[in-house]
Amino acid sequence: MIFEELKRLQEDLAQKIRLRPLERLPRYVAGADVAYDLGRKISFGAMVVLRLSTLEKVDEAVAVMETPFPYVPGFLSFREVPVLKEAFEQLSQKPEIVLVDGQGLLHPRGLGLASHLGLELGLPTVGVAKKPLIGNFELPEDSPGAWTAVYLNGEMKGVVLRTRKGTKPVFVSPGHLIDLEGALKVVKHCLKGYRLPEPLRQAHLLSQRAKR
Repeated sequence: MIFEELKRLQEDLAQKIRLRPLERLPRYVAGADVAYDLGRKISFGAMVVLRLSTLEKVDEAVAVMETPFPYVPGFLSFREVPVLKEAFEQLSQKPEIVLVDGQGLLHPRGLGLASHLGLELGLPTVGVAKKPLIGNFELPEDSPGAWTAVYLNGEMKGVVLRTRKGTKPVFVSPGHLIDLEGALKVVKHCLKGYRLPEPLRQAHLLSQRAKR
């Protein structure tokens, strides 16, 4: 029964999502990632802020809390938004856009982790997921920067982006307050020769260090 209620909440929140063109590239972009100590049921939420022009780190924060929700596909935001929001509050240099290790609009009810977090923070967010959750697509050619569209109910809602030759692509979709074109542009500016965009790579490293 609780999942039916959460589905309705997601559908209600999805109605509040707004997509806007990117007017200019941001100065500061953050990556958001969560690591878990499953034995102790503890979550480690990491936020790392980079200067987009140089991809150098300017701030970082980690929040630690008891994991509030089990892992259930399609409901990840209820597990990760609280700890990521707390990490965000600790930042001295707030970002203008946040890249999130999860989905944006590419979600059964249009409210992936990036979208939910964007609503909570009131900031533009972009979902950069390692695996598809929903949608129809073909894989792009094996060259960095190549991408193909992801369709949901006949509409283009995201892209499959090849970030590095010889590695699996990532799935990019707008979360909130940014459109797909802008989301893709920001993610491409954050590539540094790795599979993950640099803000997310740094956030992943930070969350793992915190967990250890």
